[in-house]
Amino acid sequence: MIFSKLRFLPSTITTHRRSWQRLFSSCLLTLIAAFTCLLLFGTPPAWAGLNDDHFEGNIFILYGGNAGLVPARVTLAESLKSNKPTLLVFYVDDSSDCKESATDVSNLQAFYGKVADLLPVSVDTIPPKSSYTPEEPGYYYKGFVPQTVLFDQTGKVVLDEKGKVSFEKVDGAFRELFNLLPRSESVELRRRPINEFNTELVR
Repeated sequence: MIFSKLRFLPSTITTHRRSWQRLFSSCLLTLIAAFTCLLLFGTPPAWAGLNDDHFEGNIFILYGGNAGLVPARVTLAESLKSNKPTLLVFYVDDSSDCKESATDVSNLQAFYGKVADLLPVSVDTIPPKSSYTPEEPGYYYKGFVPQTVLFDQTGKVVLDEKGKVSFEKVDGAFRELFNLLPRSESVELRRRPINEFNTELVR
């Protein structure tokens, strides 16, 4: 009697094992099907480009091609004490105007990055306060993006523009600060598009 029960034991174990395998396989297939449906139908498209207001990452890395600008290496307070001009640029990552401006800021760094501080500031990082000191970016922010503020070597604001501002206008202001020849009397710097995301300056 004992031997007859032992004889049927392996087949019972095998039957239970097959049942668990079938259950596991059907659960796995159900999860894969649900995940596939979620990807195909449940997720909104995440396409974004230069000319839209969709978020896709940091604009200075994606469109300016310049990871060296973010995060800024110095604070505004440190920059204002350095006796160098400071370019403060307020932006958000999901603005087409800011995406276009990122390329100009990156181009400006190529020419003035060693003699001036360029500080891109995401407005989302400005702490909400009732008042700010002149050493804080929030003191100069006027509620628009992009906004470009240029300080001279003494910390005085010499340019404060809301909205898109051209490379040429900011370059002209830098030329005045450094007592360089005006654009009309020197080699003109022109932007030549390379692709949708980046441009470079050529002589």
